[in-house]
Amino acid sequence: MNEHSGNPSGATAYLENVQKVYSMGTQEVKALDGITVSFMPGSFWAVTGPSGSGKSTLLNLLGCLDRPSFGRYVLERRDVSTLNDDELSELRLRHLGFIFQSFNLIPQLTVQENIELPLYYLGWDVAQSAERSRELAKLVRLEHRLFHKPMELSGGESQRVAIARALANDPAVLLADEPTGNLDSTTGAQIVNLLLELNRRGMTIILVTHDLDIAGVAKKRLHLLDGRIDRIDEES
Repeated sequence: MNEHSGNPSGATAYLENVQKVYSMGTQEVKALDGITVSFMPGSFWAVTGPSGSGKSTLLNLLGCLDRPSFGRYVLERRDVSTLNDDELSELRLRHLGFIFQSFNLIPQLTVQENIELPLYYLGWDVAQSAERSRELAKLVRLEHRLFHKPMELSGGESQRVAIARALANDPAVLLADEPTGNLDSTTGAQIVNLLLELNRRGMTIILVTHDLDIAGVAKKRLHLLDGRIDRIDEES
């Protein structure tokens, strides 16, 4: 079975004939219409498409923030459609990492405390959490900023903190929603290089972007149009 078919052997995540339907008054709108795609461990995907093509809906489904209306989404061998809200939250906490355009750091917390936040919910003890946060701060080259708060950081530094926080639980998939959207081009390039470094270390990354230059660094590019897969381009 090839990599883009449903349920290939070894896939970290796959969607099989997924539809997402929203009710708009008396009308139904298909935000996603028959999506079948598989994400193998260590792959780097960019999801592109015009506004309204289904990018955000796809990311929400992949992030277990929503469920398909029809079809199946399986993450780490668990069928998302069968899970209740508590089970979905647990799946997100243990297997997914999120990077957002607006960083979503907690302003009252230090860099170290922001990075440690997922570990608190996972029940790690204080010493383990502190050690893990220091390791991740070093990975994103912010070990000298551990006790600063977000208002004291540049945009690029804030996004690197967000990446470190997203890696705290050693996720199966790292989901990035326009991670360079609020950054200048130089800083954005640094963030992209960091994502490439993480991918070289074996991290599975799915990046949503409108920037085709950024999409070009991904090994696989999924282009959406009107809720359907228009094409999948692969690095030769």
